Amino acid sequence: MKSAPIIAAAGALLISDPGSAADIKVLSTQATEEAYRELVPQFEKASGHKVSTVFTGTLDANKRLAAGETYDVLIMSAPSIEEHIKGGKVMPGSRTDLAKSGVGIAVKAGAPKPDISSPEALKKTLLAAKSIGYSTGPSGNYVVSMFQKMGIADDIKGKLKQTPTGVFVGSIIANGEAELGFQQVSELSHFPGIDYVGPLPSAVQFITVFSGSIMAGTKETEGAKALLKFLTAPDAASVYKKRGMEPG
Repeated sequence: MKSAPIIAAAGALLISDPGSAADIKVLSTQATEEAYRELVPQFEKASGHKVSTVFTGTLDANKRLAAGETYDVLIMSAPSIEEHIKGGKVMPGSRTDLAKSGVGIAVKAGAPKPDISSPEALKKTLLAAKSIGYSTGPSGNYVVSMFQKMGIADDIKGKLKQTPTGVFVGSIIANGEAELGFQQVSELSHFPGIDYVGPLPSAVQFITVFSGSIMAGTKETEGAKALLKFLTAPDAASVYKKRGMEPG
């Protein structure tokens, strides 16, 4: 049972006055979702706070914030957090790095796993593929640039299938729309109906840091700080690692 040490480690977050329990609203992109879903119930039990979370894609998260939706905590890629700090949406100095993830590749469950052992092998696999899925998030932005650097962007342009914001690439691999697909390792490695092939070769790998932050204007600053502290506690590291992420 790995949860007990994490709950015990949160002893400092326990609140003695039930009246001071906070209702914390979180807007989060999906790379850290599985780990977050395991950790947050433990945080609620340890602290007495309640957490409600909207999970969505990067583009939709940005649209929600631009439309004036209000939250207490924002979880996104570190560069996105920095942009929202500049734009006044996020409290300066509140960025807290949670975990980092590389980009991985998957195929439909039971399909032959292609060779992605080197950049050249990956290039051949992409040229041979009938269809290639990718996201609107950081991993999608990166692989498009990778295709260009490989010199195959024009060759595979007609094969590319981009998922709408908030839709996992795994879903279009599982239903056969894409023969193979790219997304954060944490989003592919345990997705039902697909087989995870592995991470990009190290020579072309791209690591994204995902961070939490406190929204400017929140009335739940202390609760937000407690949540971010819990999500970065040493005992939370194993939860991120089993989802293919590295803590911090």
